[in-house]
Amino acid sequence: MATIGKNLSFYDSNELPDGARYKVGIVVSEWNREFTEAMMDGAKEVLLSAGVQEESIVVKWVPGSYELPLGAQLMLESEKLMLDGVIAIGSVIRGETAHFDYVCSAAAQGIKDVGLKTGKPVSFCVLTDDNEDQTRARSGGEHGNKGTEAAVVVLKMLALGSEL
Repeated sequence: MATIGKNLSFYDSNELPDGARYKVGIVVSEWNREFTEAMMDGAKEVLLSAGVQEESIVVKWVPGSYELPLGAQLMLESEKLMLDGVIAIGSVIRGETAHFDYVCSAAAQGIKDVGLKTGKPVSFCVLTDDNEDQTRARSGGEHGNKGTEAAVVVLKMLALGSEL
């Protein structure tokens, strides 16, 4: 989605469902925290603007993007939290080894699997960039904020689930 000419932060606020009845989790990778924290802030801003109550937004940190799927699953299965959906936020920047490929693949597949297993929306907000400049551009820079987009996605999927 993040390509030249597109802005991850652009959305029509009139198309956002009323989030007042939802409780949303955000699981965030500590790795590349400068970027993941910026995406988390973007996500929280959208959730709050859509009516999700501040006390209905639960943030939990995990060590890295590889741990996001389990973090999301633990949050969704928690009887204590009683969440409706989760936004999984991470950033993996290509290095000199194949590690990048394994982490990106595991995070993407795992996050998808958690949504299917739980039947609850899990929004994929993991940047998989070649360098820090690309990541900066997608975490609040010239291409917007992937966290904003991910919050819009989770709200729309929650509304779809409520509608069906």
